[in-house]
Amino acid sequence: MSDKIPDTFRAFRIDDDESGYRGELVEQSIDEQSGGDVVIEVAYSSVNYKDALAGTGKGKILRSFPLNGGIDAAGTVVRSESNGFSEGDEVLITGCGLSETRDGGYSEYLSVPSDWLVPLPRGLSLREAMILGTAGFTAALGLWRMEANGQTPDMGSIAVTGASGGVGSLACDIYSAAGYEVAAISGKEDEFEWLHELGASQCISRHELYWPESPLASAQFAGALDNVGGDMLSGLTRVIKPWGNIASCGMAGGIGLNTTVMPFIIRGITLLGINSAGCPYPIRKALWERLAGEWRPRHLDSIAAPEVDLEGLPDAFDQLIAGKARGRIVVRVTAS
Repeated sequence: MSDKIPDTFRAFRIDDDESGYRGELVEQSIDEQSGGDVVIEVAYSSVNYKDALAGTGKGKILRSFPLNGGIDAAGTVVRSESNGFSEGDEVLITGCGLSETRDGGYSEYLSVPSDWLVPLPRGLSLREAMILGTAGFTAALGLWRMEANGQTPDMGSIAVTGASGGVGSLACDIYSAAGYEVAAISGKEDEFEWLHELGASQCISRHELYWPESPLASAQFAGALDNVGGDMLSGLTRVIKPWGNIASCGMAGGIGLNTTVMPFIIRGITLLGINSAGCPYPIRKALWERLAGEWRPRHLDSIAAPEVDLEGLPDAFDQLIAGKARGRIVVRVTAS
């Protein structure tokens, strides 16, 4: 074993047994983890909505127990049995079953299969990679899929729902930088000035939003990134311009979809599912290069909320679920 890996280290572990559902700090060894051919010392992780659901038990995320939480991690390789990575390499990983089927990034050291690791792109620090994390990658994947299906800036504005959250705020920044007019939809009207600063050209209050009952209403947006689902997604299908795209990536407002075939066969719109956790590796690596390059958000420091450490995770989960968080919560995992 590499002498850079201590015998035990801290991890935020989630369990569900006869004592109940709980997430707590524990001491563990690397041999207690799910395993892989690379071990990284985790510098940063992040708090996503999925992490908050898993950490509190308010959503059925973990498929087995116990597991360390955290669907994101960025750090430095301290042991490698892979030809693709060497000790000292800076890497990141998002999704890929972390905190779902295997131990996640809320751990000072993390053992993972090298097939899932992405080399840290030049132009991003480890901390910046976790300001982006799954949220930034999801926003980028949404735009990539829309553009692959013909979306262009000259078609008109793209609506971003849940705009003050992690995915939404990063989408406002990335999409506006890519030349799109962004219509930010949020229930937090006190964040409108901030959303304009991130690049939104229009801010719309979710509380004042009205979707006509007609299967085809007056077209308002050329496309959309929807973080909400439910009635929001149903309404969006009625107001997208011909040949526009909706990228669906969230379900905070429900899993239902009440629509008709008319927007799809009369206007030719497309509904695209965004599965960031299971994205094929070649696309994943290419998108991280773009996030470090032409799609790099211009306001990362503004989007980053105050950092928390492993001890602060429960409060961060509660804040996110209560809808009181803005932007991205970064987790400093190791002091170094």
